[in-house]
Amino acid sequence: MKITDVRAYPTSFPIAAANRVALGIGTAVKRDAVVVKVTTDQGVVGWGEAHHGRAHTAVAKLIETTLRQLVLGMDAHDVNGVWEKMYRFQLASHGMGAGACLAISGIDMALWDIRGKALGLPLYRLLGGRRKPIAAYAGGVSLGYQPPEQLVDEARKSTGKGYKAIKLRVGDSPHADIERMQAVRNAFGDELVVLTDANIGYRVEDVRRVMPAMDELGIGWLEEPFPAHDYRSYGEARTFGRTPLAAGENHYTRFEFNRVIDDGAISILQPDLSKTGGITEALRIAALASAWKLPIHPHSSMTGLNHAATIHFLAAIDNGGYFEGDVSRANKFRDELVANPGEIDRDGNVWPLEAPGLCLEVD
Repeated sequence: MKITDVRAYPTSFPIAAANRVALGIGTAVKRDAVVVKVTTDQGVVGWGEAHHGRAHTAVAKLIETTLRQLVLGMDAHDVNGVWEKMYRFQLASHGMGAGACLAISGIDMALWDIRGKALGLPLYRLLGGRRKPIAAYAGGVSLGYQPPEQLVDEARKSTGKGYKAIKLRVGDSPHADIERMQAVRNAFGDELVVLTDANIGYRVEDVRRVMPAMDELGIGWLEEPFPAHDYRSYGEARTFGRTPLAAGENHYTRFEFNRVIDDGAISILQPDLSKTGGITEALRIAALASAWKLPIHPHSSMTGLNHAATIHFLAAIDNGGYFEGDVSRANKFRDELVANPGEIDRDGNVWPLEAPGLCLEVD
């Protein structure tokens, strides 16, 4: 089954003012995605998502030019061979560029969709997993910088749907962040798992100030206080308290995760299947982490394609953690591009879908 075409669709929609969320890297005013379509000579079509990287047209162009030329004519079942060729002629020879990793991820995801469809198997079974519940937390572009009472109201909408864990946006200021965390803990008690994400909004001194409060409030993790490459700051911040440091959505391939694991400062690993090199590479990262008894809590990207793939992936690895449920308001990529694959049950879990491949039809 040969690859005959690779197409990429850079797609955007604006976010209404009432639905915008402020967080550490700014206020989201639109949502972007790169949807990837791979076609075979047997008529089997696969879909994937490459993260936009704030340059969705550039990522799409790379997919349709350099990477397309590399993979045309290759066996669509040969995911390892396709990955290796893209790695050799792009990443290995020109450096670990984020744009190339995003682009490779979309093609790889589409190939796994093709394999599942061709073999009549849902992705989780193809990966060697079983259908089981996956604990989810309320994430996505949500729960941002807002007055504590409004934050509690928004969090209550998620707990009302069944979520037993939520993720708050920090990185505003230590004082405001602590106030918001305290308000949520007081409102919901100790049974709610509270996670935090700074979106690189902190300095080392900020973490020194917030960590005692996080320890006292039982915060599950502090995600991305610093840029992914700032290993020195992560190493220093790890000494400030007991709250684990989390990162990984902006670390690319097993080669960068090898450095993260070896440093030992980050103990919650969060690869994104649409960023780190696709499903093929995420499996390698999970195996590497498993050898160190470290959990994988993947970051979710923009569309339901990524969400479905992530749930299948978590059902198939031995060190899987939370699925990041997207509770963003009015996300067309989740609800209109495909059918939402991340519907949560009353126990706070999501389940892998049962149709072949990713189990989704793209509008």
